[in-house]
Amino acid sequence: MILYVNLNMDQISEGYVILLTGLLIVFTSLVTLSLLFKFGIPFLLYIYKVITKRKDKKIQDIAIEVDKEFTGEVVAVIATAIHLYLNEHHDKENPILTIKQAKKSYSPWSSKIYGTHQKLN
Repeated sequence: MILYVNLNMDQISEGYVILLTGLLIVFTSLVTLSLLFKFGIPFLLYIYKVITKRKDKKIQDIAIEVDKEFTGEVVAVIATAIHLYLNEHHDKENPILTIKQAKKSYSPWSSKIYGTHQKLN
């Protein structure tokens, strides 16, 4: 009788250990995520602003360079190459899929008739 009670108490204490471990993991992760959202994200945004803070160029400051070798023939060649690349069909496959059902051989082991429709005498 005493052995049975001790074994039962061990199972209960093991359940409490699992419960406390699970709760500790869940609440530790929640606290970690809340600290990350409270302090980590603003800090990362501040670093991003410092890194990306540069002198902005205005549209008038950017000089447009004209390449005299870039003629209409070059544009036509590039456009033709893009057109041929996009319209190229690598594999011409039949888009209709046909699924054939495999015939199963009859087996009395898989038949439910013998187990459900027999009358008892």
